[in-house]
Amino acid sequence: MLGGSAMRWLRRQRRVLALGGGAFAHRGAVATRPVLYDVSRLWLQPQRRSFAMPAAILSQMDLLSTRYDELSSELSQYVALHGYCSSVQAVCAAASDAFMASRFTLCCVRVLSRLCCTIRVYCSNDGSFSSEKITNLSIEMADLEPKVMAVRELREQQAAVAELEELIADQSASDDADAHELRHMAEDERRERQEEIARLEAEVTRLMLPRDAADDKSSILEIRAGTGGDEACLFAADILKMYQKVALLKGWKFEILSLSETDLGGCKECVCSLTGRGAYGRMKFESGVHRVQRVPVNDVRVHTSAVSVVVLPEAEELEVELDAKDLRIDVFRASGAGGQHVNTTESAVRITHLPTGLVAAVQDERSQHQNKAKALKILRARVFDGIRRQRDAERHSLRSSQIGSGDRSERVRTYNFPQSRVSDHRVNVTVFGIERMLNGDLLDEIVDALVVDEQNRLLEQLE
Repeated sequence: MLGGSAMRWLRRQRRVLALGGGAFAHRGAVATRPVLYDVSRLWLQPQRRSFAMPAAILSQMDLLSTRYDELSSELSQYVALHGYCSSVQAVCAAASDAFMASRFTLCCVRVLSRLCCTIRVYCSNDGSFSSEKITNLSIEMADLEPKVMAVRELREQQAAVAELEELIADQSASDDADAHELRHMAEDERRERQEEIARLEAEVTRLMLPRDAADDKSSILEIRAGTGGDEACLFAADILKMYQKVALLKGWKFEILSLSETDLGGCKECVCSLTGRGAYGRMKFESGVHRVQRVPVNDVRVHTSAVSVVVLPEAEELEVELDAKDLRIDVFRASGAGGQHVNTTESAVRITHLPTGLVAAVQDERSQHQNKAKALKILRARVFDGIRRQRDAERHSLRSSQIGSGDRSERVRTYNFPQSRVSDHRVNVTVFGIERMLNGDLLDEIVDALVVDEQNRLLEQLE
């Protein structure tokens, strides 16, 4: 005679099989959920295949789930109310247009209009209903959803294992052949579910690691030729083209804000923007000195040059307010190629932020107004980065400067052309295929490794 736990397990298995699942399908699910992230391949190091979830993560799991339910309910109410107001307005408009002559209809229109106004006044006074409120709730829910889904899936698996433990304990006391077979089936499923629990624990931990709030922002890149003369300028131009191709592959908008070129087609200095969600989170790892080893066109020996890259999160106007009294704006005539108009009118703009001493200068456009707008964009990003650095210094310790001195020894990555090899020295990752790298095809492999390294360091801090 089978016990209660055995009967519950068998009923659940019959229900799963009827739905087309296997012995390891989720309870009540039509199909297994897709893997959110291949954690074991990408971010868990071999020596960390099993680990105890940090207490800081465990304490947040149920709080996040509760917050998600609250947001879901609140958002549903706001969306329903917004739709109701829109429907009332549509009825009012249709009635006014079609039946203006009808006294009864006019009365209905007045009632509906007053009702609509009452709803909007109520919502306005409550301070909780607006399209901006709905947008903010949606963004927060989108951020919470993968975390909550992973947590709930983990809870389901843990509950299933507890049920299997009870079943195994019940059947272990019986010598019946059916009970023996049932116990072995339950043990097999328990083992599979425990493996899934280990994967989900790692997944939940990864999703709930602290994130830089700036990771979702667009980015501003500053590229400067360092040691190496003309060869460094030529390589800086190659790096600039590589980032332009990466932006194209990612669907980001690429714009050059400021560019200083050499007669040979090299790049002394360039400031460009990559506009798109998550651009800073991916490109921030490019900060540092990039070293190149190759044979210049005018020599037969291998030369070593360096290019420095700084990546800043693009700041919105609401995040960084530049007070006019804190700015000194200088206009001057642009230098270099560009035609008589560029060189004879004061279209170039230099803006100095007096409290910090930060400067941004742009002379690429024919219009002084356009140059001023670009200079403000660059300056705002630099001020925002300064604020972030000061905040991080207060919380932890001030990280080293991104740009360094531009010396070859302070490199984060080496591009070796004779060996067609690119090595990132921060994570000891090497990829082969210089041309593919400069076409933007291989950068993700290096960035993925750097993301993994960042997550592992965050995990060590939590532990």
